[in-house]
Amino acid sequence: MPHDQPVIAVEAPDGHRFELIHVAADRPRQAFLFLPGMGLSARLFIRFARALAQSGTSVFIHEWRGNGSSSVRASRESNWGYRELLDDIDAARQAVAGQAPGGHLIGGHSLGSQFACLSAAVDSRHCLGLIVLAGGSPYWRTFPLPMKAVMATIMFAFPTLGTLIGYYPGKRVGFAGNEARGVMADWARSARSGRYEPAGVDFDIEARLHALRLPVLALDMADDWFVPRRSLDWLLDKLDSCEITRQTVEAAEPGEKADHYAWMKRPDPTAEAIRAWLEESAPPAGP
Repeated sequence: MPHDQPVIAVEAPDGHRFELIHVAADRPRQAFLFLPGMGLSARLFIRFARALAQSGTSVFIHEWRGNGSSSVRASRESNWGYRELLDDIDAARQAVAGQAPGGHLIGGHSLGSQFACLSAAVDSRHCLGLIVLAGGSPYWRTFPLPMKAVMATIMFAFPTLGTLIGYYPGKRVGFAGNEARGVMADWARSARSGRYEPAGVDFDIEARLHALRLPVLALDMADDWFVPRRSLDWLLDKLDSCEITRQTVEAAEPGEKADHYAWMKRPDPTAEAIRAWLEESAPPAGP
């Protein structure tokens, strides 16, 4: 689906090309790099970004490798994992720094919120704060019993499926999008152990998460069936040197739901929670 927002071209160290969707505020006070959830295209978050821009936050929406504007697609011949995704985010952060040299916020939805934490832990320079939105650790022990059984199954089945086919066929399975088998292997490793130990990363990301010192806003959705509170607790416990603000986002109107995905259609309550936190906790930074 096309959109009419300006874009910023980005190239990762290995030649992968993609675009950031730029939703600019008229009088920007902050710059925010936003990372979508797994399998979700950047364009799906334009409405949310516009709501933030109205209150002075310019938003740069990241595109995951293999989605939307990305120059590659997952296949048996084209594979990558968390390490490459972190490289992509670093390239995106450099592009945002070119637009907003005073520093930027980083955050995301679901898996994107995990990667925001990981990216800031790898390199916190120019990072002014973290926003975790409907996110948490996929560690299977943090889920209630019915979901625990599901997680125990998929954290073995999905990587196996990826190995057999050459990539994870999420569009056919009905969970996430088509993903590289390396991404699903790294995801499953964190789901089994509760730790982030991506293949090919030669330093201790867990230690860097615990050492990170940033203001953090953690927003959970009132009707989120996908990320239980204990999942968010597990992720935030890794950020024990950060100053964390937690808040639950309610639905925009009576009769509606604020669940893992529905908030995207009515993003104003989420944008307002972020605006209020920025007023109180995060230093301004704009272009």
